[in-house]
Amino acid sequence: MKILVVDDMPLMRHVLINMLRTLNFPDLVEATDGLQALTFLKNQHFDLVITDLHMPKMDGKTLLNRIRDDQELTALPVLMVTCEDNSAAIKEIIAAKVTGFIIKPFNLNVLDNQLKKVLKQQ
Repeated sequence: MKILVVDDMPLMRHVLINMLRTLNFPDLVEATDGLQALTFLKNQHFDLVITDLHMPKMDGKTLLNRIRDDQELTALPVLMVTCEDNSAAIKEIIAAKVTGFIIKPFNLNVLDNQLKKVLKQQ
């Protein structure tokens, strides 16, 4: 499974990547924002996107909308990582057809459970 990890904070990307490797997901690519992620998505095949919600240039919600609006990418699972507690913002992301949420702070078990849910849906 090839996973694109999108987060503007290098530390958060590295924590997530280390967790994914621990869970035996070695095929990982990292992007610093939604714009860079879209470039990767146009040029490579991915099985999953894990993206932060709040980022400069293009945030996670806009990235999710662009993925869902693209016929070639529309079925791609997207996990949203966020510390957002605004229910209206969460409802907007759910309406945009996010595959799942990971609420910060999270641990290895939370990530593992979300990945298992994604794998079951495929």
